[in-house]
Amino acid sequence: MPTASTVCYIDFEPLGRRVPCRVGVDLLTIAREAGIGLVALCGGVGTCGRCRVRILEGAVSPLSETERRVLGKDADSGLRLACQTVVLGHAKVYIPPTSLTTRQRTQVEGQGVEFALQPPVKLLEGQLQEPTITDLRADAERLREALVGQGVSAASFDIAVLRGLSDALRRDAWTYRAAVRNQEVVALLGPERPCLGLAVDLGTTKVAAYLVDMLSGATLAAEGMMNPQISYGEDVMARIAYAIGGAEKARQLQQAIVLSLNELALTLCKQVGAHPSDIVEAVVVGNTAMHHLFLGLPVWQLGNAPYLATTSHALDIKARDLGLNLAPGAYVHLLPIIAGFVGADHVAMILATGLYQARATTLALDIGTNTEIALCHEGRLVSCSTASGPAFEGAHITHGMRAAEGAIERVRIENGEVKYETIGGKPPIGICGSGILDAVAQLYRSGILDSRGAMRNSHPRVRESSAGREFVLAPAAETGIGEDIVITRADVGQIQLAKGAIRAGINILLRELGIGAEAIEQFIVAGAFGTYIDIQSAIDIGMFPSLPLERFQQVGNAAGVGARMALLSTPVRKLAIEVAQHAQYLELTNDPRFLEQFTLAMLLGEDGV
Repeated sequence: MPTASTVCYIDFEPLGRRVPCRVGVDLLTIAREAGIGLVALCGGVGTCGRCRVRILEGAVSPLSETERRVLGKDADSGLRLACQTVVLGHAKVYIPPTSLTTRQRTQVEGQGVEFALQPPVKLLEGQLQEPTITDLRADAERLREALVGQGVSAASFDIAVLRGLSDALRRDAWTYRAAVRNQEVVALLGPERPCLGLAVDLGTTKVAAYLVDMLSGATLAAEGMMNPQISYGEDVMARIAYAIGGAEKARQLQQAIVLSLNELALTLCKQVGAHPSDIVEAVVVGNTAMHHLFLGLPVWQLGNAPYLATTSHALDIKARDLGLNLAPGAYVHLLPIIAGFVGADHVAMILATGLYQARATTLALDIGTNTEIALCHEGRLVSCSTASGPAFEGAHITHGMRAAEGAIERVRIENGEVKYETIGGKPPIGICGSGILDAVAQLYRSGILDSRGAMRNSHPRVRESSAGREFVLAPAAETGIGEDIVITRADVGQIQLAKGAIRAGINILLRELGIGAEAIEQFIVAGAFGTYIDIQSAIDIGMFPSLPLERFQQVGNAAGVGARMALLSTPVRKLAIEVAQHAQYLELTNDPRFLEQFTLAMLLGEDGV
């Protein structure tokens, strides 16, 4: 039976923070002491109801009367107040974005290639003649005939549009602004209402959304957030395992992302004085598992060899059928996918980077929990996916966290002196992916780590602990959590696993095309993590081949850019189908070369690669 002296751990998601604590302490206090900012306007007495959390697993005190009174119906959905929830043992806790005082850094910007602005939805405007005793045409027929005169040869009406048609025409004095998609009227926009589109990059860890003017192509607003499905599993395989536990669990995963996308759409629209009903088209890209979970498709077959998708075709689905609150007849377009572990986000990345038309030998990769890699050489395009894991998101790292204020993001060791930078310039409370990569590279470059990741006792900050040697990155006196922030041998091992998987994927693609790393003329790094890493650090530890730095290009959220391109251009959608059909996919789990390459790539530096 745990006692007040028992040490336990609380995993805070989606921050990826594991915090030691004592039994009998409330979650708000534990979070505060760990430097995690929870909103608590009442000071933690349980009256404001702002420090809401969800207990995913573990032992905590039962729901109190205060919580029942403050939370109301939300108490029945599993929400708790952190200030009223006492820890009784190990637990995993999900913190909704609205309960955090500081936002995590997500990457929404990205570079892309030029494309033809030819949106699938057109806005047609005009004035109808009012009905008279001698003109008894139905309202829909009256509008249909007007649209025929504007080039819509066989106009049809979405049923939801039809239900509001008569009221809308009379409200607007028989003027109309019809959003037409492939001969179908999907929305009637009021006078001066914008005609908007929504592009979404649905990542395993992060979601990026863009609100776009469908007429001009301009991006009006962009927002990022953590994927709420993290509370059901850090990686793709964990979520697949959860989803196959039953129809209700699969529905929970689908609803989690749909609710968040509705929130994002509302937030984006508020920024520009619009409403989600002004969004007449959406494009969503994601890896195959995210694609299937979003659509409510079965995923059990993705978790078992030969890892097959239910469908690989491009899809057009009514937004309302997915639970999205957009324009009445709006569609969601989903780009085609390539294989079980290479999805529509990879196709979007290929579109945005222009990889499909590259004349120079070009490698592009999107680093995430799963890292997708594509290599184009002499007209061949070969892709693979490798499970790089969540270490670069701060998971499974002793003081790891995702990119938020106070996270160490840059590390340098010069003449034995440790220097670091934190996001927002705040006292350090943990270390995020780019900082972890820097730290391992600097420890290796300084001779503190050998090629196998073993830590030498060659620096004053190296010390022995119960788990082995560790390096003190920031002493307690400098941190915002009152304890040393360290890098342990186990942390180094997590980075070795992640970087080994990525480098093995790169090497196998090179061997498949019969070329060496030196043949790569352009090396494109995409994704949120790829935006912030130090390329030289990635080279130093052997994650990337040793190429001149000028060959590397960090392009930001290329998948998000590709989604916007597809939102605004029907030719791009056709091109996406061609790309998916043209790309050759390598399944690394079945490749006899992978184990050897992965083992060699685990070594730090270029030595074994």
